Amino acid sequence: MIKTLLAQVKEFKKASFLTPVFMILEVVVETMIPLVMADMIDNGVEAGNISYLYRKGAIMALLAVAGLVTGILGGKYGAYASSGFARNLRKAMYTNIQTFSFSNIDKFSTAGLVTRLTTDVTNIQNAYQMILRMCVRAPFSLLVAMIMAFSVSPRVASVYLIAVIILGIVLAIITLNAHKYFTQVFKKYDKLNESVQENVSAMRVVKAYVREDYERGKFGKASYNIYKMFIKAEGIVSLNAPSMMLAMYSCILFISWLSAHMIIASGNNPAVGLTTGNLTSLLAYCMNILMSLMMLSMVFVMVTMSAASAERVTEVINETADLHDPQDPVMEVADGSIEFDHVDFSYKKDSKEPVLKDINLSIRAGETIGIIGGTGSAKSSLVNLISRLYDVSSGSVKVGGVDVRDYHMDSLRNQVAVVLQKNVLFSGTILENLRWGNKEASEKECRRACQLSCADD
Repeated sequence: MIKTLLAQVKEFKKASFLTPVFMILEVVVETMIPLVMADMIDNGVEAGNISYLYRKGAIMALLAVAGLVTGILGGKYGAYASSGFARNLRKAMYTNIQTFSFSNIDKFSTAGLVTRLTTDVTNIQNAYQMILRMCVRAPFSLLVAMIMAFSVSPRVASVYLIAVIILGIVLAIITLNAHKYFTQVFKKYDKLNESVQENVSAMRVVKAYVREDYERGKFGKASYNIYKMFIKAEGIVSLNAPSMMLAMYSCILFISWLSAHMIIASGNNPAVGLTTGNLTSLLAYCMNILMSLMMLSMVFVMVTMSAASAERVTEVINETADLHDPQDPVMEVADGSIEFDHVDFSYKKDSKEPVLKDINLSIRAGETIGIIGGTGSAKSSLVNLISRLYDVSSGSVKVGGVDVRDYHMDSLRNQVAVVLQKNVLFSGTILENLRWGNKEASEKECRRACQLSCADD
């Protein structure tokens, strides 16, 4: 799955590389500021040296500007990389969908494909941006802040270590419990989109049979199921913030209490123990460490949400078409004769009973025939086999004396016209719709087609 998704990064590799680089530089700059601040307090404020304060203040200002610039660049490249990644995912899915046969499309509902192209890709895009920015920044910031804290006072810094271990366990429990609900919720989105799609496309039927209340109830049920799942998932995730706040304030209390005793015992002498400046820097590192954990928890939550979406998107990208052109395909259809030779057909390979069984039918070129049967008797399925929209399970279908599986599919379908009973109008003008089957058709030819079909008025 990861390999399939990362293959779509393509031309956005540079931006994907630069984003974490700038995030690391931002962390380096941020961790230097508390050291300068501690130096200002100990050697500037305590000593009453104004010129020293000005010099260190200028350095802090430069570090703040550098942090701002690297942060902005990290955000810019992160947005560029994640947006491009999402675009490539949509393009890869849509391109692959165009190769699907009817049997491939039957595996995915229309609503499910729409959800994958929209909601699921958006979730992956957000997670990718979080990974590029926070998944590099947070661990690096945590590591650097821990090292700096231990360099100031190993005894005080041990408080952070205990807090990190406890919070890590809490975050793992939250993530594992939330994942199972996020996995289910995106399947519910398919049902919701399906309800909307059916209601809108069949609006005339709904109005004619006065079924608005039924459709409202159907939509309400699908919407409520998503609401329930999100309540459960978000309820678990919401424990994240209070856990962080509890750890943060507990650390501040313990550090302040422990450091105050050490400062008093050493007489604020850096050679003996801790100083006021050291305490200030330790408190700053406390915020860095705990904010890094907060960012990591956000990344875990986002990745947990997007994991289910990633699986669904990968399914579409990796789906291979059931129908393929032969190695040396026939490009021209000789005549309009059609022959069904002992044809059996099933929509699924493991079906117990075939839809069509032992069909033998011969139609001469230029002959007009009618096929009569009840609703669901597989009349449309029979016709779909002629242009190879499905493949037969056994036997053969021949057009112009050649098995349809030996033709190039585009050539066969260009020369064998199928007019389906379900009319579809695409967005655009009437002329654009008329040219949909033949983009080279002139306006005169389109007008002639309208006259022949009695649609010219």
